[in-house]
Amino acid sequence: MKKRILLLVIVVVIVGLSLWSWRHYRVSRVARVSSPQPWWRIWLEEVSGGVWELHGNVEIREVRLGFKVPGRIMRLHVDEGDTVKPGQLLAELDQAEFLDAAHQAEAALEARRAELAALENGSRPEEIEKARALTEAARVAMRNAEISLRRAKELAPKGAVSQEMLDNAQAAYDQALANYQAAVASQRLVEIGPRQEDIDRARGLVRQAEAVLKDAQRRLNDTKLLSPVSGVVQVRVHEVGDFVNTGEPVFSIARQEEVWVRTYVAEEDLDRIRPGMQVTVLTDGGNQFQGRVGFISSVAEFTPKTVETREVRTNLVYRVRVLVSDPERKLRQGMPVRVRISAENASAVHQPGKQP
Repeated sequence: MKKRILLLVIVVVIVGLSLWSWRHYRVSRVARVSSPQPWWRIWLEEVSGGVWELHGNVEIREVRLGFKVPGRIMRLHVDEGDTVKPGQLLAELDQAEFLDAAHQAEAALEARRAELAALENGSRPEEIEKARALTEAARVAMRNAEISLRRAKELAPKGAVSQEMLDNAQAAYDQALANYQAAVASQRLVEIGPRQEDIDRARGLVRQAEAVLKDAQRRLNDTKLLSPVSGVVQVRVHEVGDFVNTGEPVFSIARQEEVWVRTYVAEEDLDRIRPGMQVTVLTDGGNQFQGRVGFISSVAEFTPKTVETREVRTNLVYRVRVLVSDPERKLRQGMPVRVRISAENASAVHQPGKQP
């Protein structure tokens, strides 16, 4: 009796499965006429309630931060796992060398500015009076030498003055005349003031000193490492006391506001997905996030190495980037997820006049 009952149950199950399979086969046959998708894929979607899934991994953009100048690390203000904001101080270098360079540049600029001010202000009244006094003294000396030369010339024919004394008087007069002319020229230069070319050159030197000072101040400011983005510190590469070169990474920061999923779609499924399509991202832990398709690669590539099946490893696929909204920051780098696409959204691609 028990065997008969068991046999009857088996027969009922087989008949039910046959009728259920025949129903979905008819649905699949009708769908093959209006859709380019394989009948077995349409049948699977019918079974799963019209849901299509892709598998991928979470990707988070990382920013590697380093100093713009070389030096020795004096302070580290954050550690791995800390949340940082734009403009937050992360680390500092030893500033002694850079402070000395900035002070030296400031002193050089002050000296150049003083030189320019002296040229622009011209000669002081005391300098002009001194130049005039020197000119007058040279004129008096020339006048005395002229008188001595005239007297020597008058006495020379009478034999009262030798030829040597006459020559000395002539030389003294010539020297006094030259000194007077030089004094007059010097007085004129003092009264006129410096040349415009000298003033322009001094102004150029001032601008050069200002540029050197700005560069020294910039290098001094670069001894402080500030965060340009908001995110979470993933890796702290160096410790206090380490010497770092220009651009050498000190921190790696994950930008939590830009979370996306890297997944791949087969060539036969390209017509079912488009940029801007709304999707649902699910994790193995049961969390659910809303997202949208942001990018579809135009270049085909082989299935990633993480797929170990020989049959699918040689298939060509296209990389897809899915942007995910994660306000609570639950997603982590490399986390495996599923991208769920409803059949309604996928079929909207084929509707004429439907805007993405």
